[in-house]
Amino acid sequence: MLLFLPVRRNNRIKKLGIVLDKLYIDHDNGLGHPESKERLLAIIDMLKATKLLEEVIRIEPRDATKDEVSLVHDPKYCDLIASTRGRPRVFLDPDTSTCPVSFNAAIRAAGGMLSSIESVLKGEVDIAFPLVRPPGHHAESNRAMGFCLFNNVAIGAAYLVKVKGFQRVLVVDWDLHHGNGTQNMFYNSSEVLYFSTHQYPYYPGTGGINEVGKENGAGYTVNVPLHAGMGDKEYLKIFTEILEPVIDQYKPEFILVSAGFDTYFEDPLGDMKVTPHGFAQMTRFLKKGAEKHCGGKIVFILEGGYNLDGLWLSTKEVFEEILEKRSTEYGDLKEKTNAGQIIENVKKVQSQFWKF
Repeated sequence: MLLFLPVRRNNRIKKLGIVLDKLYIDHDNGLGHPESKERLLAIIDMLKATKLLEEVIRIEPRDATKDEVSLVHDPKYCDLIASTRGRPRVFLDPDTSTCPVSFNAAIRAAGGMLSSIESVLKGEVDIAFPLVRPPGHHAESNRAMGFCLFNNVAIGAAYLVKVKGFQRVLVVDWDLHHGNGTQNMFYNSSEVLYFSTHQYPYYPGTGGINEVGKENGAGYTVNVPLHAGMGDKEYLKIFTEILEPVIDQYKPEFILVSAGFDTYFEDPLGDMKVTPHGFAQMTRFLKKGAEKHCGGKIVFILEGGYNLDGLWLSTKEVFEEILEKRSTEYGDLKEKTNAGQIIENVKKVQSQFWKF
C-alpha cells in the first residue's frame, strides 16, 4: 500500500516534504508492543482523509551508510545491529527488539532524516517531516534502548556539523521521555545545543535540571524536567520564557525537532495534558524561530506517541500549521501556569550561560 502513495508537489508558500517507506511499516516489535506499525498507519490515514497528502512533497529516503551512522554510533554497535538482519526476534533490551527487517528499517529511518536535511538544503522543500520507524532519541552510541536502534536526530545533527560544516545546530526534543542518547552524544559539544522538555522522574531517568553539558558543551544542554499534568499553556510558557531567549542568543543555523506525541493528554505511556492545539502552538513557535535565525531551515522527525487518535489529530494540526492552513493562536502569554517554579529553577541553573 505505502509504495503506491503518489508523489505530489504544490505551489504553497511553505513546501512541506514528508518521508514514508514500506520498511517503516514492516519493522515489527512483536504482538501488543506500543511502538507498532499502527502508529504510522494512523498518520497515513489522516493524510489521505484530509487530502493533505496532495499538498506535500514526497522525499525519497535513502539508506544511511555505515560511516554516516558511525558519526554518533560505535562502528561495532552498527555491526551488532546489522547482524540481526534476517534473523527472528533478537532482544536488545527488555523493551527493544528486532525482526528480520529491523536493521533495514533503521538505516532507512536514519537515511530519511538525511534525505530530509538534503532536500531542505537544496531548497526542494522549506520544511521536512520524516515519518519514520523505529524512533531514535534513546539510542546511545553503543546501546539500543527505549524502542530505538539508531539515533536518527543525532545522526542528522552530526551530519550537519561534520559533513556540511554547520557550527550551531539546535535540537529541540518535546517527546514525553528524555532523549538520553541525543544528550549524551553532544554533551561535550557547543556545535549542537540540546533542549528537552520531559516528564521527570520517569523513563529513562536522565534529564535532571543540573545536566547542562560539560567542557566545551557546558551550557549547551538545557533540560526542563516536568512533573505530570503539564499542558498547552505550560509548554508554550516554557518555550517563550526559556527556549526563546536561548535561541535568540545561540542563533542556530539549523533546527531539528524530536517530535514525540506521547505528551498527548490520553497517551497510554504518559501523564501530560497536551492537546493537538498545543502541538500546533509549539510547531508555530519553532517555525518562527527557524525563520528568524536560519532562513527557515527546520526538520521535524517522528519519535514517540502511542494513542492512535492522538497521533491522527495532533499530526493533522502540526501539518496544517506548517502548510500555513492555520496560524495557531498563542493566547495570553502573561497568564500564570503550573510551570512557574520549574521555569524559575531552570533559569537559575542556566543563567551562568544565558541571559533571561
